[in-house]
Amino acid sequence: MAELYRHGVYRFLLTRQWVILTLIGLVLIPTMIELGFWQLHRHEHRVAQNAEISKALDADPVPAERLTSPGHSVADSERYRRVSAHGTYDTKDEVVVRRRTNSDEEIGFHVLTPFVLDNGKVLLVNRGWIPANGPQTEFPKVPAPPKGKITVTGRLMADETSAQSGIKDVRGLPDRQIMLISSGQQAHSLGKEVLGGYVELTSPEPAGDSPQLIGEPEHGDIGPHMAYAVQWWLFCTGVPIGWVVLVRRELKDRRAAAAEAPAPEATPASV
Repeated sequence: MAELYRHGVYRFLLTRQWVILTLIGLVLIPTMIELGFWQLHRHEHRVAQNAEISKALDADPVPAERLTSPGHSVADSERYRRVSAHGTYDTKDEVVVRRRTNSDEEIGFHVLTPFVLDNGKVLLVNRGWIPANGPQTEFPKVPAPPKGKITVTGRLMADETSAQSGIKDVRGLPDRQIMLISSGQQAHSLGKEVLGGYVELTSPEPAGDSPQLIGEPEHGDIGPHMAYAVQWWLFCTGVPIGWVVLVRRELKDRRAAAAEAPAPEATPASV
């Protein structure tokens, strides 16, 4: 044991194995701290996003043309704002959006109907979900909207893109079927001025509950990001603690081995 102390009790920390282990620990600590802050920022973003959605949903409806216009890109701060418009549904140019699901994860269509305003401009209205009822190879039977002049109210939404939705904008689909809701594409197809974005209908409710209105976006759940942040920081504190435990265990084992080693035989003195 005395021999072990005389040669440096912690000299084993300079061995290849312990140098690698120590370097790994030094890399893990800042990495885990950064991962914790990343989750914290995601939590803060989720909380702020939920607050914005709640504020938009609670606000009184405003005329759609106050927030959007032909060619307008709906900003994040404008999404879910309740808007209203007065006009007439144009069912002859109605299209359906493929591969959309309802709250029960059933596959079907969203019904996208042009709504012609009093000034001739068009607002795209997503009237809700209908089941596919078989192969999506032809235009489905769609419940008719109210006839004549009416006022509609809904949530303003931004145009869909493949990058945002993950849905590929497939071409060559059956007649009057689309993959993504794009006011620009519909303006080109209709040959009319179309307000940017579209509206998820909230009222008037459809007769017979079909199409099924799209529910409000989730804005009460803050997700697990704060818990994940705490977990990463706890893991971070565990790295140096674990390193110290391993060092002490190694030291204990080396001391025990030194104590059990047979003492060297004394060399007889020369006569």
